[in-house]
Amino acid sequence: MIQKVLNSRHVRSRCLKVLQRLRTRGPGGSAASRGIHVDSPPIIPTLTSSYAHGTSSTSLLNTTVGGALLRTAERWPDREAVIFVKDRVRKTFAQLQQDVDQAAAGLLALGLQKGDRLGMWGPNTYEWILFQFATARAGIILVSVNPANKVQEAEFALRKSGCRAVVCPSQFKTQNYSAMLTQLCPGIEASPPGDLRSARLPDLRCVILLDRRQPGTFCLEDVMQAGSSQHAQQLQDLQKKISTDDPINIQFTSGTTGAPKGATLSHHNIVNNAYIVGKRVGYTWNPLNRICLPVPLYHCFGSVGGGMCVAVHGVSAIFPSPGYDGKANLAALESERCTFLYGTPTMFVDMVNQPDVAKYDLSSVRRGIIGGSPCPPELVKKVISVMGIKELIVAYGTTENSPVTFCPSPTDSLERKSETVGYIMDHMEAKIVNPTSGQVVPLGETGELMTRGYSVMLGYWADEAKTRDSITESGWYKTGDLATMDAYSYCRIEGRIKDMIIRGGENIYPAEIEQFLHTHPKVKEAQVVGVQDALMGEEICACIKLLEGEECTAEEIKAYCKEHISHFKTPRYVLFVTSYPLTVTAKIQKDKLRQEAEQQLGVKKEK
Repeated sequence: MIQKVLNSRHVRSRCLKVLQRLRTRGPGGSAASRGIHVDSPPIIPTLTSSYAHGTSSTSLLNTTVGGALLRTAERWPDREAVIFVKDRVRKTFAQLQQDVDQAAAGLLALGLQKGDRLGMWGPNTYEWILFQFATARAGIILVSVNPANKVQEAEFALRKSGCRAVVCPSQFKTQNYSAMLTQLCPGIEASPPGDLRSARLPDLRCVILLDRRQPGTFCLEDVMQAGSSQHAQQLQDLQKKISTDDPINIQFTSGTTGAPKGATLSHHNIVNNAYIVGKRVGYTWNPLNRICLPVPLYHCFGSVGGGMCVAVHGVSAIFPSPGYDGKANLAALESERCTFLYGTPTMFVDMVNQPDVAKYDLSSVRRGIIGGSPCPPELVKKVISVMGIKELIVAYGTTENSPVTFCPSPTDSLERKSETVGYIMDHMEAKIVNPTSGQVVPLGETGELMTRGYSVMLGYWADEAKTRDSITESGWYKTGDLATMDAYSYCRIEGRIKDMIIRGGENIYPAEIEQFLHTHPKVKEAQVVGVQDALMGEEICACIKLLEGEECTAEEIKAYCKEHISHFKTPRYVLFVTSYPLTVTAKIQKDKLRQEAEQQLGVKKEK
């Protein structure tokens, strides 16, 4: 019987394929470094229009955030889960799980209930991860509050989401959270802890300061000691009542126009996005990865791509510093022997241009993910060249998609990894449509990217109108991004619809010009915006950061453009800058950049 099985054509074929894969690992390369267990990227051009469906033989997970962490802690109790280098905090999965259960029971003891909202307001510290999982364990909805928010911005987020509690340090750098909360809640010092009353924040009852004891507030130690055996039992009983479809996280988009919107994500959304992304990049077959995480936890890239991948895949997350620090990142990559590096394009620009980058031993870093905003191909090539991260990829997503919807395979060609954001993720649909007619466009034609599937948010918190504007009746989420798709479902992001420049009736995509400008030998970073023009409607303005020590003129940049790209894409204006207006996630705030450029150029914006 065994001999018959071995002689079968199917078994012989599978064995030959395995042997062939092992033989093609390359000199000295391991199976892990080749990623042969990762789902293969599409090799046959099967699409006939700009619509793709990520079919998969692997089912989605049916578990909660708390359940995912518990399962991993039971499987690998002694493995390091999180390391906060600057704060000298190291926790194994068993220690993290114990702290999470203790904090969750403490929150219940303070009177918080399933469905209440808790605002997490602060930088990357252990407590952020702790409360991310403690709230999920207790069925409390975590509200990710931008750590850079000032009084009015924090008030909007906390009031809009109806936060019953807020957790923050008393201060970080120039951010005095304690003083801002005192301004929002006058008389907080005289209030009993847990029974605040504020006209500006009518739902807020409880403030938890992480690093000090202050009248009217709880400190972290109070929370960790509040839970009794009764609350521990209450926590266990709650696990049967928490559904994977329950909302568990509200993430406010960094809206540059209008008020920010609270994208509401479920357990199902973020658990499965972390799972599917992990499959794509190799975490499922090699959980012994150590991710360097300089991206902020308040953002989806950090909390899902980082924190949730820790819980779902058992990888270790290393946080170099509470706030972004390029030198700290390089030092952590070396000292912690990280295998993965996450970052936005701006972060990678900073790291590759550190004067002493060559002195760091980055040999352990095999892979990296660039996300958060469009990335020029030249930057990808430079990171690979300077930092030696051969399997670097650019992923694409939105907060409303939990977040990743397109991602390459780490073993894709350099062209695909640098010039596209990869192919459709498993269990997701995507299409590119004409923004006017809504019809799917032919392959290679630019249109608006739309997505549908398990990762699309539940909606915007307490905002049905904006939810209806963003998600169609048939479940398609409108990204607002301009993109193209090829026959393999590989996607190129051409820019935002609202950032598109219309010059004399000609549609111009800033991302295309930015990518070209990065090929200039003196250019460190380039951003392109449209500024008002009485004759043409809009004109192109390139805002350029030069490499250190370089000198350049606007005429030199324009001549370079005229030689290589169409005349109508050549910037009329060239401004040299030393910095760009950024969000806390290091995204370029193009609206602000446009306003600054118009002001500097003396261009008056028409009403």
